Amino acid sequence: MKEILSGEQVKRTLRRMTHEIIERNNNLENIILVGVKSKGVPIGLEIKNNIKDFTNIEIPFYELDISSYRDDKDIKGLENKFNVFNKHVILIDDVLYTGRTARAAMDALIDLGRFNRLEFLVLIDRGHRELPIRADYVGKNLPTNKEERIVLNTNDLSINIIK
Repeated sequence: MKEILSGEQVKRTLRRMTHEIIERNNNLENIILVGVKSKGVPIGLEIKNNIKDFTNIEIPFYELDISSYRDDKDIKGLENKFNVFNKHVILIDDVLYTGRTARAAMDALIDLGRFNRLEFLVLIDRGHRELPIRADYVGKNLPTNKEERIVLNTNDLSINIIK
């Protein structure tokens, strides 16, 4: 296992991404942050805290369970219960790879109701897309081969690659 980004480098990257969110959005009042369980949650919470620190505005944060929306698992009955109606949703995950997790998350959000806008934030974009999905906010583009795995350490937010 090789460390790609230290916890401090990840936090610095998330601060930069938070500034991008603030700069692109004149009004933060209608924004909600939604972290894909489980690795999108610590990233989303860090973004939420950064927005609070930088603007003194408290943005709602929710966790999104997509396990029943995955096309590689047969899990039913999980529910997400939060309001997306007329909201600007920023969907947050750790790694964008094939696009299948992002598609499942979009399906889950659509089932919750009609939002005004959806943006996608990822810490790492590693390529190898199988679906035509892109992120609006990318922390780092990290080309990898298909045998490698990118892992977020949720204890210190460091990023490691496993070959």
